Amino acid sequence: MKTILFLATAAALGWIEPLASNNLSAFRKTGDWRLVDGVLDNGVKGKTNDLITKEEFGDVEVHVEFRVPPKSNSGVYLMARYEVQVFDSFGVKEPKYSDCGGIYQRWADGKGFEGHPPRINASKPAGEWQSFDITFRAPRFNKDGKKVANACFVKVIHNGQIIHENVEVTGPTRASTYNDEKPTGPLMLQGDHGPIAYRNLRIRPL
Repeated sequence: MKTILFLATAAALGWIEPLASNNLSAFRKTGDWRLVDGVLDNGVKGKTNDLITKEEFGDVEVHVEFRVPPKSNSGVYLMARYEVQVFDSFGVKEPKYSDCGGIYQRWADGKGFEGHPPRINASKPAGEWQSFDITFRAPRFNKDGKKVANACFVKVIHNGQIIHENVEVTGPTRASTYNDEKPTGPLMLQGDHGPIAYRNLRIRPL
């Protein structure tokens, strides 16, 4: 009964919960991803395709919880283009863009650029459940389709601590599904860089 009431409240507040039905019907090609009792993982081998929602979004809030094994790697991609890194970074004293919570770098002409490290390392030890709360603003376009404002991570909170505020990204980050930019896009969870588990994924269009 409590679960039913929670789901009703979440829906009333505008949250979309792709894992709430305990199946993967909210996603496109599902590969080896598995969903059991509300916990999503990327299979026995820990290496499968990226998981992409069927629904597309513009400005959103996202809450997601994740559990990453030692030295494993994943990412939460807004619009399947702009990544917040998931990595085992516990104990790292000077985090980089490639550490957990980093906004991953862009890539062009064989070089990386424009990565944004988290302002602090809020990582828990590998194997513990952690959380991201992300407020994201999609890029803006004029009536002719020309981009007039970059995508922006308005706020990223990692395990209750603010790690980014008002960070613009001028284009898709490395390993994005799409190299273009549009007003909307799906949410993507990276599945080919090692074992990962997710739960309590919630998305609220703004």
